[in-house]
Amino acid sequence: MWGEKIISWLTALVILVGIILMLLIISWVLFRRGDRTLAPWNLMRDGSMDQNFRISLHGYAYGRWTNRYMDILIHYTFPSLLPIEKGWVTNRYHGKVLTEEHAELIITLDKDIPLQDLESIIPYSRARDMVINAPPEIAVYECACRHAREDPCQPSQVCMVIGQPFVDLIMENRPNSSRRLTKEEALQLLREEHERGHIHCAWFKDVLMNRFYAICNCCKCCCGGIEAMTKYDIPIMASSGYVSYTDHALCNGCGICTDLCPFNARIMIMNNSTVDWETCMGCGVCTSKCPEGAISLIRDEKKGEPLDVRLLTEDRTG
Repeated sequence: MWGEKIISWLTALVILVGIILMLLIISWVLFRRGDRTLAPWNLMRDGSMDQNFRISLHGYAYGRWTNRYMDILIHYTFPSLLPIEKGWVTNRYHGKVLTEEHAELIITLDKDIPLQDLESIIPYSRARDMVINAPPEIAVYECACRHAREDPCQPSQVCMVIGQPFVDLIMENRPNSSRRLTKEEALQLLREEHERGHIHCAWFKDVLMNRFYAICNCCKCCCGGIEAMTKYDIPIMASSGYVSYTDHALCNGCGICTDLCPFNARIMIMNNSTVDWETCMGCGVCTSKCPEGAISLIRDEKKGEPLDVRLLTEDRTG
């Protein structure tokens, strides 16, 4: 009799202790810096409380444990996706290829960009909003894609978080691998990465307030987004709105552009470089690296609209 009561009391005590520990952990995550913009509730969107809580915790986990998150995405999620699942993923997490000029315009923004739908720019149904206060706050942190590779490209601190609350989220939770950038430092980083033959990409994610949150400087050997496109046929990146064009009279067939193209869109035909229109994302790497100046970027409306912040900040009330 007494033995059964003791067991019942001990069981209840264990359950009570477990509940207390769970509440303490949740309180530490949610309230440890409640006066800052870091808590999950700051990543909430419109919708039910249950939906908000789940979404905000997901976004918080992504920002806090980005390396582990991307490692799982690159090595386990992308390779195992079924065809029907690929569209679902890209609707919630995707990038827009930027020309170097358009990446620099975001960094040097001098007008606020209001929250707006980028339907003509980002061809996905979700995660395509943009809001940046000028001048934008910028932080750079370790590239999670490069971190997931055995022999990554260097330097690895090349991913730029743009605006709040994302900058504070990264700075607070990754203090040893992130730092704030001035506008001049951010522009210098963009130019150095472009010189290395890397591409600029604006990233959007539904659990990060359905918004644009970062400019990544992506290399073809490490970037999970590029690998998803070229290896697993997951359309996770949208074209810049441009396509490369070759002046065959100037091309000497050196093959540099075919080696550098992140999307394998450059092919050699009879010792002359040409482009696969369907595959080309208009990143501009080949244009800057062609020693003969034979390649240029041209606008193609079939490739979509560029992410040009000058158009997004135009006063359309007149």
